[in-house]
Amino acid sequence: MIRKHVTEQTAIFFSVTKWVVLSSVVGVMIGAIVTLFLKILQLAENSRSDFVFPYYYMLPFALLLTVWIVRTFAPSAEGHGTEKVIEAVHKKHGKIDITVIPVKLFATVMTIFAGGSVGKEGPGAQIGAGAASWLSDLLRFSKEDRKKLVICGISAGFASVFGTPIAGAIFGVEVLIIGVILYDVLLPSFIAGFAAFTTAQFLGIEYTYFDIRFYQNVTLDLPLIFQVVAAGLFFGFVSDIVVTAVSMTHKYIKKVPVHPYIIAFGGGVVLIALTFFFGEQYLGLGLETIKDTLNPDPYFSKDLPWYAFLLKTLFTSVTLGVGGSGGIITPVFYIGATSGHLFGQLAGGEHIALFAALGFVSVLAGSTNTPIAATIMAVELFGLEIAHYAALSAVISFLITGHRSVFMSQILAMKKSEMLEVKVGEVIENADVDLEETEIGRIRNVKERIRRKREKLKEKKAGRLLSKREDK
Repeated sequence: MIRKHVTEQTAIFFSVTKWVVLSSVVGVMIGAIVTLFLKILQLAENSRSDFVFPYYYMLPFALLLTVWIVRTFAPSAEGHGTEKVIEAVHKKHGKIDITVIPVKLFATVMTIFAGGSVGKEGPGAQIGAGAASWLSDLLRFSKEDRKKLVICGISAGFASVFGTPIAGAIFGVEVLIIGVILYDVLLPSFIAGFAAFTTAQFLGIEYTYFDIRFYQNVTLDLPLIFQVVAAGLFFGFVSDIVVTAVSMTHKYIKKVPVHPYIIAFGGGVVLIALTFFFGEQYLGLGLETIKDTLNPDPYFSKDLPWYAFLLKTLFTSVTLGVGGSGGIITPVFYIGATSGHLFGQLAGGEHIALFAALGFVSVLAGSTNTPIAATIMAVELFGLEIAHYAALSAVISFLITGHRSVFMSQILAMKKSEMLEVKVGEVIENADVDLEETEIGRIRNVKERIRRKREKLKEKKAGRLLSKREDK
């Protein structure tokens, strides 16, 4: 008995030591690569002012060049990076081509520089996962170990882009399978996230956190709780709009019988036209608009239209649909914050910044099916005072969005309602959803049978009337 106990503890000790070392090395490496990516991106954004014409005039050419680079050198770098990483983890044991790193870096910088409405976290996650996959191949790891290390790469990339090491770690293990957290990867993900975050800070990356201390004066009162519940429902519907818009736009653009280069160029022209009508605030990352919505002083967001979240959804859907390279989570933050700003105004205007912060994380929870990571991110970005509200709103949004996601390669391991019949264990793209044979299902069937009987009676009655007329 004692020997078995000692053997077990020794094996666990060596396993923990192994993953502490590996995840630390991976975290430092990814933190350095992501820092390079963020600094190049910052330089590119700062150089926009050197043009004698509006920078977004470059969009058609930048999108065309982006599509050409991706198709030529690394087709797996297409789209928003996190989706491709999830697909690689589930279908290829984390095997990712090393060429993804330079291609994704350059393509994303080109897209954002010209004003494409995408984010930087997807490329961060894909760059991190690609580096982890390369290291695994270099050290001849088994498929399972490579898969674990690639998940650490997702966490490290996310943590170092946004400066949220705990949320980054949880996101990496929560985003893969809906309803399941991979506890065997939790420790190395935490360590990789902290190592990447610390490395990026050491190399000069400065992160933005929002002063939310004024929320300490907000008591946990019943009316506000009801408002937060209503906000969670609203953010769930907003998340559904985002998922539907992105997937449908991509689907319809793929059906256009034109060469991808022409589609990319035409998409850039469409975005320029939209910018003429609606303004530049929906281009690029949109971080300034997010900051304005989270500012307690209403002066900063006074010019924000109520439909800002719908326009950002449109700009992002077009950018990704025509082949732009970049993540989708930063636009989701924009959409969440601006929709929360709208809800705050509709709720009386007393807690506008609070609802903007709740929207920031709740639309993330709904559109990516990561309510735990979203709640922790709220604490890391906005402070502990928002935690109880964020948890309530994020979970409700997660449920209301339904069995959908911006990441179609997520595996569904749970159903969000006992009234639904869902194919559990399938990727979310193939999860057929229907009413289960519950009380509601039986009521629906009874109503259907009654309707059919009424139609048959009407047909018989019509037949008898016709017969009488013929007899006369």
